[in-house]
Amino acid sequence: MGRRKRGEIVNGWVCLDKPYEMGSTEAVSRIRRLFDAQKAGHAGTLDPLASGILPIALGEATKTVPFMMEAQKVYRFTIQWGVSTDSLDREGEIVARSDVRPSLEQVKAALPAFVGEIDQVPPAFSAIKVDGQRAYDLAREGIEVELKARRVMIHEAAVTGAPDADHLEITMRTGKGVYVRSLARDLAVMLGAEGHVSALRRERVGPFSVENAVTLDSLEEMVHSGAASEGLLPVATALDDIPELAVTDQDAFSLRQGRPIVLLPRQVETLKGQLKGDARTVSVFLGQTLVALGQLRAGRLEPDRVFNLP
Repeated sequence: MGRRKRGEIVNGWVCLDKPYEMGSTEAVSRIRRLFDAQKAGHAGTLDPLASGILPIALGEATKTVPFMMEAQKVYRFTIQWGVSTDSLDREGEIVARSDVRPSLEQVKAALPAFVGEIDQVPPAFSAIKVDGQRAYDLAREGIEVELKARRVMIHEAAVTGAPDADHLEITMRTGKGVYVRSLARDLAVMLGAEGHVSALRRERVGPFSVENAVTLDSLEEMVHSGAASEGLLPVATALDDIPELAVTDQDAFSLRQGRPIVLLPRQVETLKGQLKGDARTVSVFLGQTLVALGQLRAGRLEPDRVFNLP
């Protein structure tokens, strides 16, 4: 017999409003311990110096994490003018100073150059691997590495605050792989200024936002009062933009056994009308219960991931 996994069977998502100075790995560990869950993971690392949305998957929800990698994100951050640091944020060592303070009009005029598909060089202090080592480890050792520019998408960016001449707040909606610190660096360079990110908050990751988020303190209260389920979102929350297919008990049984099912022509046409581009992934439900994720091929649905949900 196989060894029984430690912990309880807990399935769902926690939309955590992560506090400052807590790493993503620590946040996942805290949530896992709170629920005594067998399995946990997160969708999208959030730096310790950033607060905001960190979606944490428990149990069967971990099977949907890959679908969150392409999710759009919304960030609200503050640039402090006058000082640049090696890490591009307030924790780094100062590397340059300047008296230049870009005006609100200058920033608004420059921002459109950073909207759309752009080439962006990641910060030296990032988790990107260089010859098997993390870039931030090399940077801390004083080793200079040349990171290659990557093609990323910024859907929109706008100035949302200017409390004083030294600080400017920007809110932007991005695709995957965008570094806020890099945008702040490149914007400062374009404006002939020095600057770094002094505050950063992530407000959305796909369907997870500040509207459905919980704090660590409130979650602890729920768990200790026996209302832990109130802090959980359904496993299917991460699949909000994937077409749904309702199936019968017999089809659900076949899919759970790893066998494809044959669809009716009208089902195929309906799903094709909902799928975008070359996408073929469909989420399958028996009533309100997520059964599987599958690929639509030649009038059949072939299961990719099967869920063991009550």
